Amino acid sequence: MLRVRQVKLEYNLDNNEELVEKIAKKLKIKVTDIVDYKINKKSLDARRKDKLYYVYEVDVSIKNEDKVFIHNKSNDVVKTPREEYNFKVTGDKFLRFRPVIIGSGPAGLFTAYALAENGFHPLIIERGEDMDTRVKTVNEFWQTGKLNLNSNVQFGEGGAGTFSDGKLNTLVKDKSFRMKKVFDTFVLNGAPEEILYLNKPHIGTDILRDVVKNLRNKIIKMGGEFRYNSKLEDIVIKNDRVIGIKVNGEIIDCEVLVLAIGHSARDTFKMLYDKGLNMESKPFAVGVRIQHPQKMINKAQYGIADLTASYKLTSNINGRGVYTFCMCPGGYVVNASSEDDELAINGMSYHDRASDNANSAIVVSVSSKDYGEGVLAGMEFQRSLEQKAYKWGKGRIPVQLFKDFKEGTLSKEFGRVKPLFKGEYEMALVNEILPNDIYKCLKEAILYFDTKINGFGDDEVIIAGIESRTSSPVRIIRDDSCESNIKGIYPCGEGAGYAGGITTSAMDGLKVAEEIAKIYGGEYE
Repeated sequence: MLRVRQVKLEYNLDNNEELVEKIAKKLKIKVTDIVDYKINKKSLDARRKDKLYYVYEVDVSIKNEDKVFIHNKSNDVVKTPREEYNFKVTGDKFLRFRPVIIGSGPAGLFTAYALAENGFHPLIIERGEDMDTRVKTVNEFWQTGKLNLNSNVQFGEGGAGTFSDGKLNTLVKDKSFRMKKVFDTFVLNGAPEEILYLNKPHIGTDILRDVVKNLRNKIIKMGGEFRYNSKLEDIVIKNDRVIGIKVNGEIIDCEVLVLAIGHSARDTFKMLYDKGLNMESKPFAVGVRIQHPQKMINKAQYGIADLTASYKLTSNINGRGVYTFCMCPGGYVVNASSEDDELAINGMSYHDRASDNANSAIVVSVSSKDYGEGVLAGMEFQRSLEQKAYKWGKGRIPVQLFKDFKEGTLSKEFGRVKPLFKGEYEMALVNEILPNDIYKCLKEAILYFDTKINGFGDDEVIIAGIESRTSSPVRIIRDDSCESNIKGIYPCGEGAGYAGGITTSAMDGLKVAEEIAKIYGGEYE
């Protein structure tokens, strides 16, 4: 096959028939010479808002391929490269007990999937509930404020990404084709095929829930086991090696333990630190969420009100990075709390991204200069902000119009932008939740972003707080084989500090599984 790049279609002519004609024209062949084609990449070129183009990269099977290639060889026409993910079990050491994975977010699921697919029989321990029960629990929380500390937006089957936009884009270089394996696996388990080629792929929280359940069922069919409502309470260590874990009061023998615990498992971070795992504080970011009319964003980005648009904005203010994060087109701002008397928020979209509002986090980078020294100091800094948010919002999501955020005054009523939240909200002084220098950075950044997207800093856009769970505040240190200083323990994914988002967490899960398979053979004595 030939890989053909830079095949352009005008926005209003985007269809299969037109695409085939453009491919033929690019290769200087007849349409009838094309046997088959597969889209490899698709993106929107919006540099000229009066003339939008879709840009394709396609793999084409054609008659007389070698002859056509010789006549068209260029940067835009190449032989389709071989792109395959290879998982090899090269270890020969027997496992006495099946590998145990803590957490069933993307990192844990893909570690389990890869191990189960290759003859291991992993046990997955999840502190939260199974998907269907968890969804009911979270919906009840949003309606009543009744929080389940172990099953919520942060904890439960599917991880925190279950109540998000399901964004899959990442800038990671992928020479091992782990990303391809992740995407192929998602599609095999119910995700739309378009994620394989779209420039900014997303699944949506609604479809992602079914994909996660399908992944779970495949893992079970391949010999894995899931235990829900099961919390890791302790780790049994002997001679600097894990020999067991305590779950719901039960001791489970264990010699391979994957910690895919997520970025909000604060009690687990504390337990691991006390048990002597090497850990370090790491920088992260905190800020607010902002809501705009989606059609305003569409018009500003594409010149077309009905074509759903996203954005990514960055700046440097007073020596700090300030940027938009986890932008959710056509979405909702959700109460993502996981501890009593503390409040954190996140963004969420369904697959159709059909709500009237766009939202994204606007966050400021923070480090030990802000929260002090100590491995768990960043975690406590997060907690302090969430406690303030809970207090100012009276247990609800605190909100403020941008005009009042700038002036430090209480908002009285909403204007042109109508609120879209999952969970109750309360007019509050969001500006008072944040340290003053971070507040000033956010205010200046929003005004600067207004010069990039007209209306971004409108007086009536809605600010909500607090966005504090952008990434893990700690890193559980591991060596080149992904093993911690306690042998047999493999820190993994976003909670361990090695990923950021669904795709990179899943990829890290594959990486950890690969390292385990280099030592062990997948059989039991």
